[in-house]
Amino acid sequence: MKRLIPFNLVLVGLLFLSGIVPAQAQNDPTKIIQETTSAVVARVKTEKAALRAAPAKMYALVAEMIFPHFDFNIMSQWVLGPAWKTADEATRKAFVEQFRKLLVRTYATALLEYSDETMEYPPVEPSHNPKTATVKQNIVQTVGKVLPVVYRLHEENGEWQVFDVEVDGISLVKTFKSSFSQILNEGGVDELLKNLKAKNRDLGA
Repeated sequence: MKRLIPFNLVLVGLLFLSGIVPAQAQNDPTKIIQETTSAVVARVKTEKAALRAAPAKMYALVAEMIFPHFDFNIMSQWVLGPAWKTADEATRKAFVEQFRKLLVRTYATALLEYSDETMEYPPVEPSHNPKTATVKQNIVQTVGKVLPVVYRLHEENGEWQVFDVEVDGISLVKTFKSSFSQILNEGGVDELLKNLKAKNRDLGA
């Protein structure tokens, strides 16, 4: 089976969008990124041994604390491209579910490898569209390397959600779209779903 996740940098970057967002930060995309970082990092560092011993708990933590901030419907539309338009509603829902599961399990693995990186937030120019926002973050690694992260969010019904993350110049959405393109071209969405289900089983779904 074609490898579906060709990189880890994006997953490392996703680590820092996490935690339960304080009420006062709900309408500020920058605060959503900044104020939620420390909560999940502290929890994972405190409970790392227990979470490592029980993967289901790690999956639950990711699903509960992190992914509510992601718009998987929009991400799925962009990842599938034209195939989304031709798929029926049941197929779309199935893809969103499997895509989300894949990210939960892959991300949980990356999250457990987190060490003592620190974060810096360079200034961001205001967006020309009040419904979209870009938040920049620099992850300063223990080896001294700076890993730039860019979160792209949009507002839907008063809630800010991430629709793409770019880490060190690598876009999450574009990378998955490229990864899935060969399978889509050869076997369509049904074959891609088959591959995703198999991958999720391998990861412990």
